[in-house]
Amino acid sequence: AGAPGTGKTAIATAMAREIGDGTPFVKITASELYSLELGKTEALTQALRRSMGVKITEEAEMIEGEVVEISIERPVAQAAGPGLGGKSGKITLKTTDMETVYDLGTKMIDSLTKEKVTSGDVVVIDKATGKVTKLGRSFARSRDYDAVGSDTRFVNCPEGELQRRKTVEHVVTLHEIDVINSRQQGFLALFAGDTGEIKAEVRDEIDTKVAEWREEGKGKIIPGVLFIDEAHMLDIECFSFINRALESDMAPVLVLASNRGITRIRGTDYRSPHGLPLDLLDRLVIIATSPYSAPEICAILRARAAEEDVALAAPALALLGRIGEETSLRYAMYTVTTAALVAARRGAPEVAVEDVRRAYALFADVRRSTKFLHEYEKDYMFNELEESDKADG
Repeated sequence: AGAPGTGKTAIATAMAREIGDGTPFVKITASELYSLELGKTEALTQALRRSMGVKITEEAEMIEGEVVEISIERPVAQAAGPGLGGKSGKITLKTTDMETVYDLGTKMIDSLTKEKVTSGDVVVIDKATGKVTKLGRSFARSRDYDAVGSDTRFVNCPEGELQRRKTVEHVVTLHEIDVINSRQQGFLALFAGDTGEIKAEVRDEIDTKVAEWREEGKGKIIPGVLFIDEAHMLDIECFSFINRALESDMAPVLVLASNRGITRIRGTDYRSPHGLPLDLLDRLVIIATSPYSAPEICAILRARAAEEDVALAAPALALLGRIGEETSLRYAMYTVTTAALVAARRGAPEVAVEDVRRAYALFADVRRSTKFLHEYEKDYMFNELEESDKADG
């Protein structure tokens, strides 16, 4: 909880990058839950289950070796007839202990061609799916070419048997399993995004199956993170649902962000801190975010300028830091972009103080805009300030 521009959303972005790809991270805004397609509780349920991962462990038969030779036979079109006669071929793989020749079908040839596999490459082939993964190029072939690309990776020739069993781990979310099992074209619905309402019976069956995987050692639950921004926009029904969901064993780590003080809980006439019910606040650990100091603002603006490839002179950066301290960090960040355009217009290699002053004069911040409205309120249509003053008087 904190004032606008104190880094609440930035904390969520940092969390998403820090926990890595193996742990689910879902970021939503509270206003996204209000839709005509899905009910509020259904949208919340899907968000919660997208935040819960299942690490599935299974054994797969793999063929790993160095490619000695690939020979592909393409049938003559006239002899085979139109659309008839697929490609066939042979591939010779070896390890330090053995060498074997395998027959290739059309699907496997297409996979090898797609991965651009040539003699001297070390590959892994999944026998069940036919997926081909190129690990790199063998050290024995490192002198075949004088020039190699910077992305070329050299690896040792595998040892032992060509065929071996490997433990493969997949991480999927509960929501993805729900969608796949909820309808006939469930797998395609994952890509289309048209998931719709999912029946509670389907979720109960999946939870039972996941519990069986956990008992058998085939699966492991990975609690993720669900970040809800602008949490004060949720209503009392959503808060009640979240309260119940947090008591479940399969609940993610919930992070709520709000920039409100003592305000009304949506859907009621009661007021509470941050617009959240007191029973929910009692379950939370509240982290207060405070405004940035001048050195911190300068450091953030320096990083933002580097991200946008903007060269800032030291006096210009100091002025931007002062502007960010007096107005807001967001306004200062936008001023970096506009000042860069001003500098580019006059052909300067870097942003100077005069460019920042020019951008500051062109674009008003909230305080100057409010002051302008007060000074020229009579020139605007439907001005309500004067009427409210009369009512107060």
